Amino acid sequence: MKRNMMKRTLAVAMTMVMSMALLAGCGAKKDGYKIGVIQYVQHDALDASNEGFMKALDDAGLKCDVDQQNASGDESACQTIANTLVNDQPNLILAIATPAAQAVAGQTDEIPIIVTAVTDPAGSQLVESNDAPGGNVTGTSDLTPVKEQIDLLTKVLPEAKKVGIIYCSSESNSVIQAEMAENACKDAGLESEVFTVSSSNEIEQVVTSMAGKVDAIYAPTDNTIAAGMSTVAMVAKDNKLPIICGEDGMVKEGGLCTFGINYYELGYMAGEQAVSILKGEAEPKDTPIGYLSADKCALTFNSETAEALGIDTSVFTEISADAKDLATEE
Repeated sequence: MKRNMMKRTLAVAMTMVMSMALLAGCGAKKDGYKIGVIQYVQHDALDASNEGFMKALDDAGLKCDVDQQNASGDESACQTIANTLVNDQPNLILAIATPAAQAVAGQTDEIPIIVTAVTDPAGSQLVESNDAPGGNVTGTSDLTPVKEQIDLLTKVLPEAKKVGIIYCSSESNSVIQAEMAENACKDAGLESEVFTVSSSNEIEQVVTSMAGKVDAIYAPTDNTIAAGMSTVAMVAKDNKLPIICGEDGMVKEGGLCTFGINYYELGYMAGEQAVSILKGEAEPKDTPIGYLSADKCALTFNSETAEALGIDTSVFTEISADAKDLATEE
């Protein structure tokens, strides 16, 4: 009799434990979201996009368990991280930069993926079209105002005749921008020459080789160049080569100037897309790729670099006044 009572008591206790566990699991799923993040490499622009995305989730009041992963510029690491995140079955994955986006998009067609800091998602075969993605991927583009940046070069460096365009050949994101820069140079009456690196190890050698061949350097929002910008800037400065950059993080690292987008705002926009998708208010397939408007762009210059190159910083004030925009000094 006592044995039967003990069995019944144990059974009831086990049932209660299982019920509590089940309820706890349901509560976690209902009250929070699991987010996976894969960032290609660490540098100011991508970090800012990441921060902006997280702020948008926070502002929306969403409770999220976030798994932050960084591939440190290693494409094989991207594949490993992407596989791990997909196997973890999060509610949504944020992919920052083209290589990270391509890696995770190749692993799943079911988990919603938000990309950011990707110049042309359609051109990178991440979506069917930028207006109508059609699958599980959408996000925001960091397409920079390349024409305006080349125009800036002509105003700051009126004597320049030939521009060297540098980027990493393995980044489709950068190939697109380099082609745009070549066309912009042609329209501005400038010669141009393309210089590529296959890895960060080649940066110093390639930048050194530009000396005597070009009057200025244009560096688009290339992740390899951005991550190694301190080296690019050091070698360029030694050779009196000014660098017009794709984004302001590169200016902070020693570039001369840029007229570029705000990556924090770009990430925030991607976060707003994520909020709508997580709440069931939208689907990636019907969410167009987002672009920042021109009023989110700003002129930024590095006064120390300008001084080292013998460039009067008053030129930036004049340009800013003409554009009715306040220049930012780094």
